[in-house]
Amino acid sequence: MTFRAPTRDLLFALTEVVGIDRLTAAFPDCDRDVAVAVLEAAGDLAEGVLAPLNRAGDLHGARFEDGRVRAAPGFADAYRAFAQGGWTGLAADPEHGGQGLPKTLELAVYELMHAANTAFTLCPTLTQGAVEALHAHGDARQKALYLPKLVSGEWTGVMDLTEPQAGSDLGAVRTRAEPDGSGGYRLYGQKIFITWGDHDCADNIVHLVLARLPDAPEGVKGISLFLTAKRLVGEDGALGEANALGPVGIEHKLGIHASPTCVIQFEGARAELVGEAGKGLAQMFTMMNSARLNIGVQGVGVAERAYQQALAYALERRQGRSVWTGEASARIFDHPDVRRTLLLMKAKTEAARAICLTTALAGDLGRTGALREAVLTPVAKAWSTDVGVEVASRGLQVHGGMGFIEETGAAQHYRDARIAPIYEGTNGIQALDLVGRKLALGDGEGVRALLAEIDFAVAELQGVDALALVAARLQAGVAAARMTSEWLLQRRGEADALAGASGYLNLLGDVVGGWMLAKGALAAARRAETDADPYWRTKIVLARLFAEEVLTGAHARAAAVVHGAADLEAVGPEGLAA
Repeated sequence: MTFRAPTRDLLFALTEVVGIDRLTAAFPDCDRDVAVAVLEAAGDLAEGVLAPLNRAGDLHGARFEDGRVRAAPGFADAYRAFAQGGWTGLAADPEHGGQGLPKTLELAVYELMHAANTAFTLCPTLTQGAVEALHAHGDARQKALYLPKLVSGEWTGVMDLTEPQAGSDLGAVRTRAEPDGSGGYRLYGQKIFITWGDHDCADNIVHLVLARLPDAPEGVKGISLFLTAKRLVGEDGALGEANALGPVGIEHKLGIHASPTCVIQFEGARAELVGEAGKGLAQMFTMMNSARLNIGVQGVGVAERAYQQALAYALERRQGRSVWTGEASARIFDHPDVRRTLLLMKAKTEAARAICLTTALAGDLGRTGALREAVLTPVAKAWSTDVGVEVASRGLQVHGGMGFIEETGAAQHYRDARIAPIYEGTNGIQALDLVGRKLALGDGEGVRALLAEIDFAVAELQGVDALALVAARLQAGVAAARMTSEWLLQRRGEADALAGASGYLNLLGDVVGGWMLAKGALAAARRAETDADPYWRTKIVLARLFAEEVLTGAHARAAAVVHGAADLEAVGPEGLAA
């Protein structure tokens, strides 16, 4: 199918829901006209260059040949077009060649790219994270030497964390860094699951690697962050010989076939320390937090693509009689269950989009938005990627049997979406982070302030007849979130709180998502008073449908959160064995 960049929906979310105008003081050069121009140009690239490669990339995939990784056909040319367009450096510091635009606008652009071709977009997404980590923790020389090439896209960046015995538990990392006697280090060890860890799209690949010094203590306090590169870099920035690192294979995966997931071997690779020894995990979290928000928007992008394809199919496929028009052999779009499914797909996609963009906006606001950003980041990552999987699955359902056939392409979206709840910290880990760390920040002030702001929206909704139902459902959702928040705060670190963590994240995501749609509906209701465009009516319907289909479950979610862990503790493996 033909992909259409959802530029209008993105601009609506940025201006009417998220409120990007709040950034005018910090980013005076970024007004509505700039946002429109950037989104339209990004849409052209997404539609004309990236989207046509999505299906071919899935079919052919990346290849491992003669000790090297070769990108899927057409990807190298597409990457050059991406880099030459300046898309890698949208939010990067102008001092290093970036455009200095808000992260919020950059994230909107990357949603377009993920929707067009998520396997491709993972490459510049990781480079973004490397840029942010080096900008925050690198020394002056490292910034001057590496950042301009990363920001321009001439080089790409990756992070090397996971090892066969160290997945989510990074304290078990065993890759070692030995001093070379000249102020540098040599890396020895193996990393797995390294996304875009090797390829032939750029001149060099900069690796940020977690490793241990010889005298490092056990656990996370013994981890340091090192910078190494596929090809050695001279002090003048010139590329030298190949470094002693490289891929020993790529994984054969369920989805994202065109994104090479590499096993990288370090055999004495020359490296340099980034920041202070023993602080590697904290430094890497700069990159990981950036990646988590970007993976959240990956879920949104895949959901958007799956929704578009399902809608197109529902308007084309004819089956049965329409209950509304009486037409025989009607479009399946005219069957209430199919139309409800499509509307719920769109509602959840728009809610997830707004959650991710709101999180980015909080980051752009700096210290004033730090608490909001901290609270929302695990929600943005986990809730949005779950939405990506759900919407892609519903898209398959709309296609019926044809969705299970690979030729339609609907199955690819489901397969591509499924990794997002797993990597960059599984969604279960995001829930533990929310309950164990983020909820407790300021003794719960972050979540309390968030829910209080939603209370104000409820009061405004109550004054609009068409949105009174939304107000009632959202008010009940806030009450459920408030009750569970206080219950969890009182049990921080206890088994009962950990058992309810995933349910709590889902509940908070539902409530914040409903709030986002309600804000859009309020704006649309005002526009609908003077403009008959059905676009505005649809925004109102989406908020109402989400309120009835999702927010009505808030009480049940809350009951599950506070159920506790006693039943889990009571059942051991012997009780579950066949």
